[in-house]
Amino acid sequence: MVVVVMVVEEEVVVVVVVVVVVVVEVVVVVMVVVVVVVVVVVVVVVVVVVVVVVVVVVVAGVVAVVVA
Repeated sequence: MVVVVMVVEEEVVVVVVVVVVVVVEVVVVVMVVVVVVVVVVVVVVVVVVVVVVVVVVVVAGVVAVVVA
């Protein structure tokens, strides 16, 4: 009985360790995904801002030429 209990305890410890490792891996993957999403959002925002600035400058130039 004692041997069986020790084996069961060791298996439980192994299972707990495996579960902890899996949870840590999932957390790392989720963090990586969040970082990638944030980077993509920042890049998209920067691109949109640059495009808006370019359009405003071009429109202002055209208006200046037309007015002149």
